[in-house]
Amino acid sequence: TKRTTVLLTSHYMRDVEQFTDIYYQQLLRSPTAKDPVVKKFMDRWAHEELLHAELLNRFLAEAGLPDDPNWKEKAKGKIPMSYHLMSRVQTLLTGCFGKAFSAVHMTWGAINEYSTMTGYTRLIHLADHPVLEFILRGINREEGRHSFFYWSIARLKLLHSQFRRGLSRFIVEKFWGPVGSGAKPENDVNLVIRTLFKGKEGVDIMHRMVNQKLAELPGFANTSVVTSRVAATAMI
Repeated sequence: TKRTTVLLTSHYMRDVEQFTDIYYQQLLRSPTAKDPVVKKFMDRWAHEELLHAELLNRFLAEAGLPDDPNWKEKAKGKIPMSYHLMSRVQTLLTGCFGKAFSAVHMTWGAINEYSTMTGYTRLIHLADHPVLEFILRGINREEGRHSFFYWSIARLKLLHSQFRRGLSRFIVEKFWGPVGSGAKPENDVNLVIRTLFKGKEGVDIMHRMVNQKLAELPGFANTSVVTSRVAATAMI
């Protein structure tokens, strides 16, 4: 039913928002965090994303799901060991490439923030629920600021370095996955994609709102990585 679908999607998004704490700790161990402007943003970003998780959890509880006080620990406990191992590898890579890897972080962050904002907009229309709409529109105002910051800093870091452009495009096109990939089961990731972006209409929205924003960054002209990944699931 629509109610079940909306709750499952909101549950997924709640968990992914809470995982920001993990992403934040990973970034703190990278050269990216040495940039005082980026670090100041990261501190606010992490705080706001965790508030988003709390808001979604409150909505789920009011909607009738059991309000488990240990939900955060349980959600993190389900993250597979492969994800934690990969994050360690990523930390080593960032150390090898130094500040050049910051362009990858900012580009990756821009994709994920634009994807999240677009997903919330789609969920608003799917749910047609006044309370959830109020919550998600408030969340999206902050997601919009996050998206713009990531995209703007990525642009600056990519603009004057061919090496950064090449490295960022290679990493993104080889390893990027939808928000929550790796931390959440692949079946859950694909279910959310099919729920929010099913068919040509949904794929076109992701192409316009996310892939085209990525393609505007230096070094990413004609990329189709986001559209292709979403279409591979949404068009089935």
